[in-house]
Amino acid sequence: MEKIKILIADDNREIRDYFANILSREPDMEVVGCVASGIDAINFTNENPPDIILMDIQMETRTAGIDAATKILKKHTDTKIIILTILEDDDLLFAAYCAGVMDYIIKTDSISQVLNSIRNVHKNQLILRPQYAEKIIEELSHVKEQKQSLIYFMNILTKLSNSEFEVLKSLYMGMTYKQISEIRYVSTVTIKSQIHSILKKFGMRSIKEVIKELKTIGFEQIVDKCR
Repeated sequence: MEKIKILIADDNREIRDYFANILSREPDMEVVGCVASGIDAINFTNENPPDIILMDIQMETRTAGIDAATKILKKHTDTKIIILTILEDDDLLFAAYCAGVMDYIIKTDSISQVLNSIRNVHKNQLILRPQYAEKIIEELSHVKEQKQSLIYFMNILTKLSNSEFEVLKSLYMGMTYKQISEIRYVSTVTIKSQIHSILKKFGMRSIKEVIKELKTIGFEQIVDKCR
């Protein structure tokens, strides 16, 4: 029987020894290495790719395990990663799932839970807990909406005249009508006329509303490139 080759990455030696001792007793598992950092996990995997990596999240940095997982999974697509953690930190675990890990183990989980997780992941059975599945779906929906908003607003921005774009950029940066009129050497009446045209193209009633929407698409990046 071919054994599941497992690498354990944790900066706590007692934790490494604990899991190594448990897993080594299983007839279908083999601990091929133990490392104490995300960097060591990357280096070990590059030389001898394991089937499964039990990866602590917080080692040399708060997100060392997630960072290492991202790099490893880009290069070693057959290797699967299970996160080791002390507490269920929603943000960190969500980031871990987004990086491509397949499950997580609380370090105080029962031995049967640990072994089940390893065997399920080895069979390519993704164990996505409901709360994270919902969060990922929600995030993907948000990304889709943001992309649609970006396309919509970029289409409107291309219809602005150069003067209107400069006025909008100045308003976005927090300048007043008077300040804009002074730097553009035109009257405030002209500025108000251009703002009226901008609002008409956006189909909105106020500049505050326009700016609020532009913030959702990262308009400041466009502003920076246009300075």
